[in-house]
Amino acid sequence: MFENIKNDFPMFKNNKEMQGNRFVFLDSASTTFKPQCVIDAINSYYEKFNANSHRGDYDIAHCVDEKVKEVREKVAKFINANKNEIVFTSGTSMSLNLISYGYAAKYLKAGDEILISEAEHASNVLPWYKLQEKGIKIRFIPLLENGRLTVENFKKSLSSAVKMVCLAHITNVLGYEIDVKEICRIAHEKGIIVSIDGAQSVPHKKIDVKNLDCDFLSFSIHKMCGPTGIGILYGKYELLDSMDAFLTGGGMNAKFDMCGDVKYLTAPEKFEAGTLNLAGIYGTGAAIDYLNSIGMENIEKYEKELKKYAVLKLFQNKNIEIYNADAESGIITFNYKNVFAQDEATYLNSKGICVRSGQHCAKILNDFLKTPATIRASLYFYNTKEDIDALCDALEKGGDYLDAYFN
Repeated sequence: MFENIKNDFPMFKNNKEMQGNRFVFLDSASTTFKPQCVIDAINSYYEKFNANSHRGDYDIAHCVDEKVKEVREKVAKFINANKNEIVFTSGTSMSLNLISYGYAAKYLKAGDEILISEAEHASNVLPWYKLQEKGIKIRFIPLLENGRLTVENFKKSLSSAVKMVCLAHITNVLGYEIDVKEICRIAHEKGIIVSIDGAQSVPHKKIDVKNLDCDFLSFSIHKMCGPTGIGILYGKYELLDSMDAFLTGGGMNAKFDMCGDVKYLTAPEKFEAGTLNLAGIYGTGAAIDYLNSIGMENIEKYEKELKKYAVLKLFQNKNIEIYNADAESGIITFNYKNVFAQDEATYLNSKGICVRSGQHCAKILNDFLKTPATIRASLYFYNTKEDIDALCDALEKGGDYLDAYFN
């Protein structure tokens, strides 16, 4: 199923030609490549349907309106939600900020607490930090020594003051998966709202929000073979309906007058002020169709096999320190001993291998790991064992990183 899948992605062909037949992309936790069908869908909007939504009484405008409805329904089905629970945003960051502003800032009060973890991406830390201005407290659930967050430590962190729990389903540096379903069950017994950052989970495994019972789920389409600049906020309808709009303007109001009388539309449209990323919505629909054609269960199984192969090969190099060998996801975070992460990443780039280095927008975690930076190789279904072999071969001489600067 995955043997020739790279042929679906123009980036592989184009960059292989530019870089002398050597191009290995291992940074899909940051963003993913787009298959030709997604590119074609985006282009089709600009080439055939370049009209605004909710603005015109002519044929192509109607086609755009129908596409927005169609894709909203497609996203809902993809995560087993209802269509009126799907809000189009610019990405995970905007979705999380919308929850912070529209729900937490409205309903939480001074002295209330929000639980997060040290492993969170900045987008799942900073929106909650803003609430400290209102006297809301941010507390961290302790991690195990390896960086994993357990249900047991979650339970130990609970108190009567906790009103929200905001966690990544799969963390973006260590790649550990939390037990969302059990955390939601425990939280809901105490009336606690659960917001899940799904940026690193939705692209890689089948998600069923009704089964998980999370209150909110945020994710970005560009991490699942779709375009940049568009994301999704899922929220249980009664919560969305009770929230304040983050942005106001055209498209999200029913009426307003000179007396200041304003009536907003109901969710989800009340959160979608202004012109939507319509080309992005076309691309979103195509990306979901593409992933469904492969099967999310098949993607998850293949990535786990590839991750296992990669870890076993990396363990053969005594100079490699892996921080998350037992993580469930395709994220592999490591360092080459006595070499600064960004120097090593530059060296790997000289060998045609793309990895991420630095703090990965999870700046608190570096204190936990006791290292200023790490290298992250992240897998997706278009990667192969040959890609892993190329990485491991390059790391055999990874200590010679100065070659990248002087050769």
